Amino acid sequence: MILRLLFRTPAPEPARKGAKPVRWRPLRRLAIWLRWFLLRVFLLMMVLVAFYGLVNPPTTWTIIAESRNHPIKPREWADIGDIAPVMRRSVVAAEDANFCRHWGFDMTEIRKVVASGSSHGASTISQQTAKNVFLWQNRSWTRKLLEAVFTPLVEALWSKQRILEVYLNVAEFGPGIFGVGAAAREYYGTTPDKLTPVQAARLAAILPAPKSRSPHQASRRSRSIADGAATIARDGRAGCL
Repeated sequence: MILRLLFRTPAPEPARKGAKPVRWRPLRRLAIWLRWFLLRVFLLMMVLVAFYGLVNPPTTWTIIAESRNHPIKPREWADIGDIAPVMRRSVVAAEDANFCRHWGFDMTEIRKVVASGSSHGASTISQQTAKNVFLWQNRSWTRKLLEAVFTPLVEALWSKQRILEVYLNVAEFGPGIFGVGAAAREYYGTTPDKLTPVQAARLAAILPAPKSRSPHQASRRSRSIADGAATIARDGRAGCL
């Protein structure tokens, strides 16, 4: 019944008595149908986001695509309460230090990127979650546009903890390794709740380039992340985690 209402074509308005029949102009008709189509797409996106706010995503387009190149390691969903707090803080410090303070887009970081003339950076955890769960990885204007719609929907319908939980369970930590549960087991033989500060920082350090970085060696980035995780714990930026 709901789908029938969503996809029902708009009925023409009945002609008023004594009124002359109106000829539909092609552009006006196109505009009406385009508005009808976009409204239905938006409603479907909203339903999908609401659904995954309650149900854990079983897989993603990225995992499906990666399975053609590497065997996917066994995945087991880790609830946010079963992920070590230091792991949560490390990922936020590494990827999006202002995660608890923005509504999906970090305008401060965006302004810095624009001022520097760079074409990369300023992608928040909320944006990455929207992309990882609902979209695909390759860069295109279509994907960017859909990401810009999905991100505020995710922020509006999910809690910050739910966003971080989903992100940590679908993020790629290495070839065929998706989710913090698989990463903790494959790299350290442990579970997400038992990760140490050093292990958490090293796992967070590989997220931007999971195919080329190793969590087995300390790096300047992992040390910086460990410091950042401690900093956001002190200054209150980890309050929503």
